Amino acid sequence: MNPPNHETVPPFPSVLRPPPLPAAAKAPRKSLWLHGLLFIATALTTTAAGAFQQGANPFTDPQSLALGVPFSFTLLLILFCHEMGHYSLARWHGIQTTLPYFIPGPPFLIGTFGAFIKMNGMPRNRAALFDVGAAGPWAGMVIALPAVAIGLSWSEILPRQIGAEAPFALGTSFLFDLMGTLVLGVDLDEVDVMLHPVAVAGWFGFFVTFLNLLPVGQLDGGHVAYALLGDRHRLVSRGFLVVLISLYFLPGGWNGWLLWALLLFFVLRVDHPDTVDRDTPLDRKRRALAWATVVIFFATFMPVPFVINETPTSPAEPRYERRYRGPQEKLLEVQLAPRPASRSIMSDR
Repeated sequence: MNPPNHETVPPFPSVLRPPPLPAAAKAPRKSLWLHGLLFIATALTTTAAGAFQQGANPFTDPQSLALGVPFSFTLLLILFCHEMGHYSLARWHGIQTTLPYFIPGPPFLIGTFGAFIKMNGMPRNRAALFDVGAAGPWAGMVIALPAVAIGLSWSEILPRQIGAEAPFALGTSFLFDLMGTLVLGVDLDEVDVMLHPVAVAGWFGFFVTFLNLLPVGQLDGGHVAYALLGDRHRLVSRGFLVVLISLYFLPGGWNGWLLWALLLFFVLRVDHPDTVDRDTPLDRKRRALAWATVVIFFATFMPVPFVINETPTSPAEPRYERRYRGPQEKLLEVQLAPRPASRSIMSDR
């Protein structure tokens, strides 16, 4: 009598023994051209945005476009790694997906609206959904963290100088403040810092990360919340939608939160759709990684990412960006123009 055939299932089957990839359909030449053209256009607009940040005008002085390369290269690398994180894990789980589509934007702030991939179908279980959803933010942070650290180390520490309010303002996060203190080794309440463009790109990397990790709908954070909590994710998603609307109505709140709330409610939806296997929970390893992803979200979260100041500066005065965190006023001043050097100023007070 033959013994029964018992198959040993590894504890993390999708990690140790991924399913074989289906034969990838050859991308049509027209599609490859579209990916390439969008990337080139986004590279140009982000480079122009980086030059504008340095006080140059690449439209009147094309040679000054080179000033925007450090910012553009760093930002595009963060976005590329974010999307390729999704792409790689989707392919790992046998899901057909496109290469990243980059979206060019007006070349005045950062020059892009981000990037995205299109998947042909949903992951079949919560483990695969978590892998695909969390891989993007983790891959992007692998670049954003050293970008902030290196950019800060290349920044210049200056004596405290007080500037007028700028029409446009940046926000801050716990992680960016912490890294500023650790890397620079100074009391940010006592000095100003001329931010290197790489540090500015890293800041936007943090911004993109926490926006994608909002635990709502089919954002990356929505995937993680559903994979971790199952049906209970609805309480988190709906609760966070209320939080976003509340942040908009707070004094000095960012107008973008209302736009995001409307977009999530009417377009992306608040609740996450079920996977085919909705009942199998995450294994211990993935649960730990999921909670680590939640930590990244809160560490990079900015209640007020941007502030519009009503009192403009006079043309003769330096213009600075300002930001606030917590109950006490804390300022990030990024000198826009005029400036003696082509860098940005960061200070805490």
